[in-house]
Amino acid sequence: MTTPTTPPVFDHPPRPLAQRIGAILWPSFFAAGVATMVFFAFVDPLVLRDATFPQLHITRGWGYTLGFFAFWLATASSSLFTWILLRPASRFNRPLPR
Repeated sequence: MTTPTTPPVFDHPPRPLAQRIGAILWPSFFAAGVATMVFFAFVDPLVLRDATFPQLHITRGWGYTLGFFAFWLATASSSLFTWILLRPASRFNRPLPR
């Protein structure tokens, strides 16, 4: 048990920044790759372009690239939100300064 004058006891030491970023980006990269393959197995990027932004001159390769990065952004946001919710409460439940 800690009092306002003693430092809190952590469950485990803080992780290095590279490890925290990797824990968010690597699973989201993998999920974006899988989502891209599944999505573009059924949807042609040129048909999608013609249905949404016909004035843009996007090739099929650029369509795949933009789709992958859109999926990566979505899955990275999900991973980041999960990481925020799973942080140890002991690091953030400190008494307010006087």
